[in-house]
Amino acid sequence: MNLFLVTLVVALVVSSIGFKKYVYFISIGYGFAIAAIGVALLIAMRGQLSVAMVCACGLLVVYGCRLGGCLALRELRSSSYNSKMKTEIKSGDDVSMGAKVGIWVSAALLYACQASPVAFRFANGSGVDALFVVGMLVSVVGLIVETAADLQKSAAKKANPRRFVDTGLYRMVRCPNYFGEMLFWTGTFVGGITTYAGALQWVVALLGYLGIIYVMFSGARRLEIRQNKAYGEDPEYQRYVKGTPIMIPLVPLYSVEKYTWLVA
Repeated sequence: MNLFLVTLVVALVVSSIGFKKYVYFISIGYGFAIAAIGVALLIAMRGQLSVAMVCACGLLVVYGCRLGGCLALRELRSSSYNSKMKTEIKSGDDVSMGAKVGIWVSAALLYACQASPVAFRFANGSGVDALFVVGMLVSVVGLIVETAADLQKSAAKKANPRRFVDTGLYRMVRCPNYFGEMLFWTGTFVGGITTYAGALQWVVALLGYLGIIYVMFSGARRLEIRQNKAYGEDPEYQRYVKGTPIMIPLVPLYSVEKYTWLVA
């Protein structure tokens, strides 16, 4: 577990940017923490690297830099986004230091758990197997889907800022970016199944995987509530939400608004 502790320390250091602005714990701090974990693993295990493990760590770096970079640019460039988010996300001004520390530590722990399958494969000296390759491929597909969804939404909003997005990947699912993220971490978890040594590693990896799935569904619920307020009177929007799954293509789950336990 020493290598896992390294990733936890890295996640704590990077995500501490949240003390500057509360939301950064789970946004910019999240993305760059994952990227930093990938770099830290490459450095810590530089004498035992294989092409496959370089690719696994590289995926963490690419994923984290893409997410953290996009969020940072949006924060800097979009005044309308910042104004909207002030009503959606706590500023943190009224949050006690103790609560902030709790969020910081729990978020960093989640990030380390999410990346733990890669760390455990290094730590256990496991080689490359078929399940690892399958997991890598699923993660790559997830990264592509998430990136494409973000680009499509950005283009659609530039063309028509006042309309909801129902083109491209959004024809198949209302939150394709969240679906892509879930694919990415599903691939990461599945790729480590053959290397987990003992109950503790299984628990850590499962906590990371189930934790990010919960966060994604919570994010979808928050988005659904926001969109219902903005477009709820639009008949086209009503047809769209009643016929398009919210999170997973072909799975007939059309709303998560009623699930009040999905709070993040």
